[in-house]
Amino acid sequence: MKILVFLGSVRTSTPPRPARLGERVARATVAWLLEAGHEVELIDPLDLDLPTSFKPQFAYAKGRAPAALDQLAEKIAAADGYVAVSPEYNHSMSPALADLLNHFGSSLFSFKPSAIVTYSAGQWGGARAAVNMRTFLAELGCLPVSSMVHVPHAQEVFAEDGSYLPDVDAARWQGYLGRTLLQLAWWAEAAQEQRAAGLPTDAFVTAPSQRNAP
Repeated sequence: MKILVFLGSVRTSTPPRPARLGERVARATVAWLLEAGHEVELIDPLDLDLPTSFKPQFAYAKGRAPAALDQLAEKIAAADGYVAVSPEYNHSMSPALADLLNHFGSSLFSFKPSAIVTYSAGQWGGARAAVNMRTFLAELGCLPVSSMVHVPHAQEVFAEDGSYLPDVDAARWQGYLGRTLLQLAWWAEAAQEQRAAGLPTDAFVTAPSQRNAP
């Protein structure tokens, strides 16, 4: 499966300590998926040349959107599933993640699954953000799988490259990640087969106006 892992953080300073804690969690997620044989790409907002004035990719005239948006839109459309990695802000998902994903129409994500991975430097692991993320991802059309990953004290679990720190029970954490990511892969394969067989007649795949009541 082709999986995109979205890192929902642009913070490069402390706190939290260490800085860019989410990058460790995202890299660990990528590593698990690669080991399972999937084609994976980490989408880091800091690597994208996004316009400072917000305007969705689909709102530009054809051929006029910034290259970074068009390129990412192509990757989203080609993917079979997604992982959203986010810290928690006021019991909600990261504004950086919302900003990134809001650049793209739900037709690119529709009829594919997603997985939620949250983290924190403290004890809660970003779990409350996941409640908000379920609604957000469902609205994009990439329904989140039932299992989720929450990583409290992420700085005590993962090294900077996403590997496990020496004192961590790596096998236990691999199994925990796998509970969610195996679900994602299963649903991604099932959805891929169904898309190949054909979408519903009036599927929401073209314009937001398809949501409108008669």
